[in-house]
Formats: sequence, structure tokens, C-alpha cells
Amino acid sequence: MNRIKKWALLTVTGFVFYGCGSTKALLTADKTAIRTFMDLKNVVDDKVMVSVDPGTFTTNDVSFLIPKTVPGTYSTDNYGKYIENLKALDYDGKELAVTKGDDNTWNITKGKNLDKVTYYVNDTYDTESKTEDAVFSPAGTNILKDKNFMLNLHGFVGYFKGFQEVPYEIEISVPENLKPTTTLTMKGATDEKPGTDTFLASRYFEVIDNPILYAEPNTESFQLNDIRVRLSVYSPNEVYKASDLREKMEKMMTAQKAFLGDVNTTKNYDILLYLSKWDSTDAGGFGALEHHTSTTVVLPEAMDKERLEQTMIDVVSHEFFHTVTPLNVHSKEVQYFDFNDPKMSRHLWMYEGTTEYFANLFQVQQGLIDETEFYQRMMDKITNSKSYDDALSFTTMSQNILEKPYKQNYANVYEKGALINMALDIELRQWSNGEKGVLWLMKELSKKYGKDTPFEDDRLIDEIVGMTYPELRTFFDDHVIGDIPINYDAYLAKVGLKMEKSEKQTGYFLDGEEPFIDIDPAKDNAVFVRKGIPLNSFFMDLGAEGGDVIKSINDTPITLDAIRPIIGQSFGWSPDTEITMTVQRGGEEVKFEGKVGTPMLEVGTIVPVANIAPKEAQLRESWLKS
Repeated sequence: MNRIKKWALLTVTGFVFYGCGSTKALLTADKTAIRTFMDLKNVVDDKVMVSVDPGTFTTNDVSFLIPKTVPGTYSTDNYGKYIENLKALDYDGKELAVTKGDDNTWNITKGKNLDKVTYYVNDTYDTESKTEDAVFSPAGTNILKDKNFMLNLHGFVGYFKGFQEVPYEIEISVPENLKPTTTLTMKGATDEKPGTDTFLASRYFEVIDNPILYAEPNTESFQLNDIRVRLSVYSPNEVYKASDLREKMEKMMTAQKAFLGDVNTTKNYDILLYLSKWDSTDAGGFGALEHHTSTTVVLPEAMDKERLEQTMIDVVSHEFFHTVTPLNVHSKEVQYFDFNDPKMSRHLWMYEGTTEYFANLFQVQQGLIDETEFYQRMMDKITNSKSYDDALSFTTMSQNILEKPYKQNYANVYEKGALINMALDIELRQWSNGEKGVLWLMKELSKKYGKDTPFEDDRLIDEIVGMTYPELRTFFDDHVIGDIPINYDAYLAKVGLKMEKSEKQTGYFLDGEEPFIDIDPAKDNAVFVRKGIPLNSFFMDLGAEGGDVIKSINDTPITLDAIRPIIGQSFGWSPDTEITMTVQRGGEEVKFEGKVGTPMLEVGTIVPVANIAPKEAQLRESWLKS
């Protein structure tokens, strides 16, 4: 998964991620497919009707579940909250008694008489702006009658407890103008049921691992050696066509394939891009969610083409690298994922950290970015990682990522997680005289395991040390299992690099495209000073702190609508401009007064050391070029 920071204020600068019957066989005997029907034609009150026909049960105690969480999200989302009017029906169409165990569980006491369950599904996109713990949009759902359906199937299709390994047949009734994009196996069309698509899955995991985007055709395909890639785009205002993005996507993924070599065995890969209107009824959590053979991406339609292309490169490359890990190299906790009582793996440093590291490393190795840009990206990650608990065991955090205080540190998997892999890469190359790195390691693990053979979660690091160098034991014990912060200066020095501090001028409210303020949709779009980032001298000298809610500026009450023109005016401020700002900090209001000054921000950079030694030059060359 890749979450993109979303800033509502960026728009200031023009955008400064049915059938059933008595002939059923016993599920316990021959695993007759669970037959699911979804009606996308007759949408009622923005809800879709679903029925699930399980076959015949041999026990009366039956539980039907919708996932609490799904792989790749590392969050508790309770998709059952979006289910309404669930009914259990017997073979005569009469209702059976149903009791609700929790948000995601329905218990049926006369399971032997159960013919099917029916229910209505609400989508998640409509409610994101009203919910503090909204479902991350790429893992969410959209229902827009006759125009678009984003079917992350874990939000629509449930499972019966104990029958997650049973095959599924999913029949979808759909408007004629909408076509599906999915890597889910599609059953051949017949004349018996026009206007329906039927999909097959070998087990429930395969259902939720293959999202479907229904939209009017807007698709491009290209071939990467033996991989067929398909890009499908939903652009509500028809701003973008898939053809607009194909060239950059093909170039980027060709470079990825060259970087990976034969470690990736995927034959088909779909990119499902949903472009949001970014209003109160549409998706606002930007980024992507990985699957074995596809990724769902949600971004704002308002992005200009250059930014959209670069964001797609960064986001899709991250997701495509997930075909290596965790999709190809993973533990039993991932292979046998419990959707309603998940046991989390210890290895987010690899699942997300290695993936994010590769998403940057391949770009410099394949010439998509230069070394200076790569160094700055790593420097930004060092800076960003300091916003989280740097003295926190990564394996402990990973294993407990759904709970406090660990879940507040989740985003650090993209910062320190990538840096763990950078340091590990340099270590491996040092011990192997430049011949082996993290990519080599992942290829070796892929050969040993693969998508159908999980590793033991508590043995992975022992295996890595055993297949590499004993000296790596200290690295893992200190910085991955342990809580000792990494000395980045020491690792950069090995490759002839160093960190330096400098100052740069920013805007008063924006650092280029990155704002120092944001809004909180859950609190009536309150405007606040962002936490966890370095603030410029404008905010620091006034006395503002991260988390302060801005109540007024120069006696103007601050709302989302009011702050936009003030930001525009700030471009014309001189250092002597006087300002008053009132903020709410905790339970009290604090007033600041002073001159705005020249806004400066201390930044770090990574630069080459002068007169680098041959050994360090050789190690850097092997790190960045091979």
C-alpha cells in the first residue's frame, strides 16, 4: 500500500495517491462454489443489492462475515458497517432468525435451512469527509449509478466462517455502457443471461485480491516481455484518458522490469485509476493498494498532467514492487490472513520498507532520476522519520500495528522502513564487495518461497543472516528487532556521502507544493498547523506549534473558504508586514502578533564527499548502478 499525503489547501495554487434450489451439494463434500449475485443495474438510494448462496450446511450454527480488515491496509476498517438490511432466507423465501455478533458478523441459528443471505451495500466514498476513521480510498468502494462502480470486493462480498477456502462464482448484473477491468477470471459469456458478467475465484482470498473497476471504456494495454499491463482510468469530468498516461507508465514499468529481472512471474497486471472530484461526496484518501496482479489507485482529477504522471510513477512503481513482497515473499500470517481476527506479521520493514526503497532505487539505477534527486529523496525520508518514534522496535510495531501507540507510527514504514533497507543494502554490498544487495536477497527469498509457500514469521531474520553474513545479526538486532536509531552518517560515509544543513526560503503557508497547514474534515474543516513536519520561521517566530487550530488572522475568522484568499495575499507580503494570529491550543486561545519576516526553512541535504577514496567510490557505484 502507498498512502499519499492529501492537502485540501493545495487547490489554492491550482493543485499545489441468485439462483438457488434444493439440488445443492454439501460444501463439506465437494466444495460447490458459493454463488454470489450483485445487482449494479437497479441501484436503490446509492446502495447495491447482494445475495450469497452458500450451498447446504450440515450444521445449524452458521456465521456470515464481512471483513474487519484486509491485507495491505494495516488498519481496522469494519466493512460490515456499510451493510444494511441483511436477511437470511430459507428455501421457501422465509426469513430465518439472525443475531449480530459485532459490526462484521451475523449469526444464523438454523443454518441447515439456510438458502441464501441478502443485503444492501453502501459505498465508502460518500462518507469519507464525514468520518474521522474513514476507509483508505484505494481500499474503499464507490457506487455511482450508470457511471462508475469501484468494487473492492471485500466491501461487497462476505464469507461463511470456516469456508474461506471454498470457490466462488460471482454473477454481476451491470448496465450495458459499463465494462469491467479486473484480473479476476471471467467466465465465458452466454446468451442465457445478457447484461451479466460472471467471475470465478478459487477461494475467498482470490475474491478480495482482484478488485473490479466498472466504467465506460477508457483503457490502454502494453506488453512488458511476458507481462501484459492494462491501464484503466475513470475520469468523472473526462479530463484524462488512459492514452494520456500510457507513455510514462510504459517507460516506468519497462525500467522496473529491467531492474527486477526474472524475479517477477506475473503474467497480467491491471492498474485501476480512479480520479476523484475531491468534493464532500467523493474519495479523498489518495494513494494505492496492492494486489497480486493489480493495483487500485485514487488521485485527484484536478492534478495537472506533469504532477499526475510523476505521482503515478512513484505510486504505481511502489505497488508493482509488492509483487515481490509481500505477495511473493511472505509469512503464514499473510498467506492465511484472518480477515476478522488478524494476526499481523513482524516484517513491515520488508513488506513496505523494501518496496518503498525499490520504488526509489530503481529510478536512479534505470536513469529515470539523477543521483542528486535520489539523495534528496533519502534525505527527506531521514527528516520525515524523525517525526515518529525513532526508538521503536520495527518488528514489535509491525506485529501490533493495529493497536495504539503503534498504529500512529504506521506511516514510518515508508520513511524509516525504506532507510532500513538502504542501510541493509549498503551493508550487504560492503560485505560482498559490491556483488550482493537487497534485490539479490529478495530474489533468493523468492526462489526459496514464492507466492504459495510462506515462511515462519519468527525465523525470517535468522534465515537472512544464515544465507548472507553473520555480521548482519548485529544490524537486525540493533535496528530492526531492537530500538537503537540508525546512524545514517556512518552508512552514508561508507559510500562517500555526507549530510549537510542549509536554509531555503519558502512561502508563508506553503513550501512549494507542500503546505504548513491542513484541514480536519471531521471537525468542520478546521484549519490547523501541521504536526510532525519542520515549520518555517514564519510560524516558529510567531510562536505557533504543530496542532494549533487557526481561529483568526488579522481579525478574520478562519475557515477553509477564508484561508484561501489569505494564502493568495501572502504572496505579496513584505518582511515588515504586521500580522495577528489567534489559535486554539488545547483548551485555550493564544494570540500572536509580529512581523511576518522572510520565511526560511532549515533543510538537510546529502552531498558527495570531496576526494572520495576508491573503495568508497566503488561501493557507491555498485549501490546505485547495479
